[in-house]
Amino acid sequence: MIRIAIAGCGEHSRASHAAPLARYAAAHPNEIELVAACDLNLDKAVEFCRLFGFVRPYKDLDQMLSDERPDACVSVMPIDKIVEVGIKLLERRMPCVIEKPLGTSLAEIEKLGQVARDTQTPHMVSVNRRFMPYLNQARSFMREHGPLRYVRASQVRHQRDEADFVWSTAIHALDALRYIAGEVKTFDVTQPGNGQTAWYVISLRFESGIVGQVEVMPTAGMVEESYEFFAEGCRARVTAGSGPQRLLQCWKDGELVIESQATDEQPEDLRNGAYQEVEEFVRALQTGTRPQPCIDDILPSARISFAIADLVAPKARI
Repeated sequence: MIRIAIAGCGEHSRASHAAPLARYAAAHPNEIELVAACDLNLDKAVEFCRLFGFVRPYKDLDQMLSDERPDACVSVMPIDKIVEVGIKLLERRMPCVIEKPLGTSLAEIEKLGQVARDTQTPHMVSVNRRFMPYLNQARSFMREHGPLRYVRASQVRHQRDEADFVWSTAIHALDALRYIAGEVKTFDVTQPGNGQTAWYVISLRFESGIVGQVEVMPTAGMVEESYEFFAEGCRARVTAGSGPQRLLQCWKDGELVIESQATDEQPEDLRNGAYQEVEEFVRALQTGTRPQPCIDDILPSARISFAIADLVAPKARI
């Protein structure tokens, strides 16, 4: 029985971590136990215990780790606390899940990465796009019919005018393309129009020779992400958004050969990759292997994201 604790009981932790952990525990009753939930607001930790089946609430992380001695801890912190708590867990040799974007600066993230390398603590970065079922089905289809020539991602949001958007949220789309097409050799960025909030068109050239593009429009009036992959004679498209807005389409030689759309009946964590992320983490703990992706897997995405932020900072009109 693997004993898992969670640190941080906010809304993102509820939807993207506690819900899939509870689903996994219910489906595999002899594999994991949700032993404790911790939050500075004890009422939130109590609520997590009631809603998701964690056994005991705590408001102090050190006390929870000392009293419970869990086998693993899922850390879902505010951005300015990610590195501090991540280092604490890594230095305690506590296998852990750490939420992206892994820090408020590249220097912070590099420091976290060095601690991970020094301690060799098994850990996983939570980037759920890599586990989205439709995205992985599209990836498999293109690998079968490729090779890839062009990839594209579009990230659209509503009223997301925060200055850190490109490295705190748009990193998801960039990292998903790296997951599909491999390491980035060069990139450049342009900014469409003269709006008050920075938009981005990021052009990518991958080491494999594949070319790609990420469009980031944080104030375009809706919530949607789409991914498109092109090869000779075939194409795959994945649409992801809020609620049931999930669609997979694959074409081969002019014919639509795969089409699937999520329904309201399917829980969100099964559609967006959060549950599959839990499956990977538990599998690694059970087999004594290292879960993926780790910090070193995500660092190239963070480096590019912060480089883009630095490039456009003088132009950003937030």
